[in-house]
Amino acid sequence: MVISQKTARALGLTIPPSLLLRADKVDRVVNRRAFVTGLGALLATPLVAEAQPTRPRLAMLLTGSPAAVTAPEYAAFTKQLSDLGWIEGQNIVVDRRWTDTPEKFSGLAAEIVRIRPAVIFAAGPDATRAAQQATATIPIVMIASSDPGVVGVGSLARPGGNLTGLTIGQPEVISEKRLQLIKEALPALTRVAVLWDVKQSTDASEAVTGRLGAAARAFGLRLQDFDVTSLGDYATTFAAVKSNNAQAILLIESPRTVANRAIIADLGLKHRLPIISLFSRIVEAGGLMSYGPDLVDLFRRAASYVDKILKGAKPADLPVEQPTKFDLVINLKTAKALGLTIPQSLLLRADQIIE
Repeated sequence: MVISQKTARALGLTIPPSLLLRADKVDRVVNRRAFVTGLGALLATPLVAEAQPTRPRLAMLLTGSPAAVTAPEYAAFTKQLSDLGWIEGQNIVVDRRWTDTPEKFSGLAAEIVRIRPAVIFAAGPDATRAAQQATATIPIVMIASSDPGVVGVGSLARPGGNLTGLTIGQPEVISEKRLQLIKEALPALTRVAVLWDVKQSTDASEAVTGRLGAAARAFGLRLQDFDVTSLGDYATTFAAVKSNNAQAILLIESPRTVANRAIIADLGLKHRLPIISLFSRIVEAGGLMSYGPDLVDLFRRAASYVDKILKGAKPADLPVEQPTKFDLVINLKTAKALGLTIPQSLLLRADQIIE
């Protein structure tokens, strides 16, 4: 049974609801104005959705804690991104994951891959390795080791794959230079403790240990190796260094040493052991000297890599760069606390002096 409500309305008739319910087809009256309005709204909806562009997502895999986001290097990274037109919350989404425990990087990297970011920024060798193991397709920008094999690239000039970024320089050369500087600062120095975090140290390689030994002999120094495997080891290790008559500490950096720099610096002062490190953040916390790459400069340059990839560049086509700037930082306040006099010739070469 077919009923035309349009005809019924023209004849001034009202069809009972009981009959309408039994009809096989009802030719209903359509309000033309309502139909046109509804159709217009339907057509307009996709156009409005298309007008809202999808913001790319940057995932950051970082060493430390969220409080470190105020550190100068992270501020430099954010500012450079902003200068290049990428403003967090406006046209880019930034997802940060932090830890100072290397074993947790794998889980964090897996979480990051699941959200499918446009690019991953990995700061440090452990973060870089975890990101590499988690994805072979999402672009990764790193700040990590100088050895292409360690970070999984074919060469610095042609990295290939999905990984590119910056290195922290040649660890063996930098460590040798630090021995030279600590000997120059303390001419009577004969015994140096090398404090390793073997599972985490960026410098833990045969090239580093071999050149360190050769440099020590050239400078008339005897090296003593001490391993740290947990945060609780620092106090007992410093006591052991002192009891073995070492006169200074060459700190081989790792994510754990950077994260716990205040503890390390305090132990150095307590045991009257001058510390020479790679990164200036240890010296700012109370170490004596540092010589190494400018982290602020590295992070700033890393932001430029992120920008290029977001604009369509492929990681395989972006050469891995090395540091262009190395800083000598001396903490005179610490020198005074330890009763040391730093030669004027060394002070004149310092890039920064903390007083």
